[in-house]
Formats: sequence, C-alpha cells, structure tokens
Amino acid sequence: MSKIKLVHWDSLELIKKIPDNSVDLILTDPPYNIAKYSTGNIKFNWREDINNDLAEWDLKELNPFDLVKEYKRILKPTWNIFIFTSYNLIWKFHEAFDPEFDTFQFMVWHKLNPVPNFFKKWFCNSCELIVVCWNKWHKWNFKTQKEMHNFIESWICMWKERIKDKNWKTLHPTQKPVKILKHLIEISTDKWDIVFDPFMWVWSVWEACKQLDRQFIWIELEKKYFEVCEKRLL
Repeated sequence: MSKIKLVHWDSLELIKKIPDNSVDLILTDPPYNIAKYSTGNIKFNWREDINNDLAEWDLKELNPFDLVKEYKRILKPTWNIFIFTSYNLIWKFHEAFDPEFDTFQFMVWHKLNPVPNFFKKWFCNSCELIVVCWNKWHKWNFKTQKEMHNFIESWICMWKERIKDKNWKTLHPTQKPVKILKHLIEISTDKWDIVFDPFMWVWSVWEACKQLDRQFIWIELEKKYFEVCEKRLL
C-alpha cells in the first residue's frame, strides 16, 4: 500500500525539513497569478455562470526563484519535475530553472472541452503549459512515439471527477484530470517512488499516485482544500 504524508502548512517553509536527495518526482500545480487579469464572472439567465474570478490565493505573487533552490536540494539524481503554469509565468520559470538543470522544456495540455467562447471575440482558452526539467541521468519510461509528444490532450474534469463544495459548486477552479497526471507519473517514476506535490489543492495527484502505487508527500496551505484531502484519505 502506498505511503501517505499530508501536511497543512506553507510549502515554502516546510520543504526545508525534507531531507536531501529524497524525492523522485515533483509534480505540482502552483498558482498561475492570472486572477489580476480577470474581467469578472460571466452571468447568464439560461445556464450556470462562468467563473472567471479565481480565489484570493492566486493574487499572491509566485516567484520561481523562491522554489528552485529547495527543489534542487530534495531531488534524487534520477529525478524529474513537472509544474503546471500559464503564459505569464513560463518565462519566469525559464529564468529560474534553466540555468540550474541540464534540460528545461515545456509541454502543452490541450483541453478538449474548454469553456465555450459565447461572445466569439477571442480564442477559446483551451491550452495550459507544463514546465518540464531534468538532469542527464533522469529516469524516463518511454512509451510509444505517439504517446511521448510534448502535446497532450484530455477532457477537463467532468461531473464525477470534479470536486464540489457543500453547495455543489466547483471547489477548485483549476482541478487537473487524473488521466493527465497518471501519464506524467508513469513516464517519470517507477513503482513505490516518492512523488512530492507542494501545492496539493484538492486530490488529483493523490488519486493518480494511489492508482499507480507511488508514495507521496503533499503540502497544502489553504484550509478548505486541506480538509477535503484529509477526509478523502481517511
């Protein structure tokens, strides 16, 4: 059975207690800092409103330079990193991470069912970016050529997978589908390897690790997300 370590704390502080060379994979989904660009929720009288306003946690500036030193320290020699991000932060991750590691690449996650563009005045927001880093001797379970493109597709979390609050509203606006997370874990780790997620949010990475028999350490600062994860682990 997979070992679980779930902690309610600030990951920038708690990561300092994680031993050197102890983690096989960092797979995480930190804030995108896109809330400041929001034009507000889109309201309809014939369907559920479209939520464009992210939570206050997204307004706190994320500086990749605050992450790279500790990430580098805790990782084993055969490690990999996958970090979900957005257009406005990808260049900051490149500045911070590219000089420190042998390889800095990115992936594109294409969402097959993005939020519709009802006003038809701009592109549908159907893609997100994933920062990918490793060193020369990293672990890599190559699948078929077709499966190993840096362009991956899936549906966003649908009703059964989407976590709801007590009022049946979406709990977290950027919940990632388990299918995508499993793919990243499978190609970059082996059974019983340790996956670390310092921005856990709801439960998706945990579910992917559970299905693949990976061990995991997760940290979550927001109390409402931590409580949801804690209940699911009981």
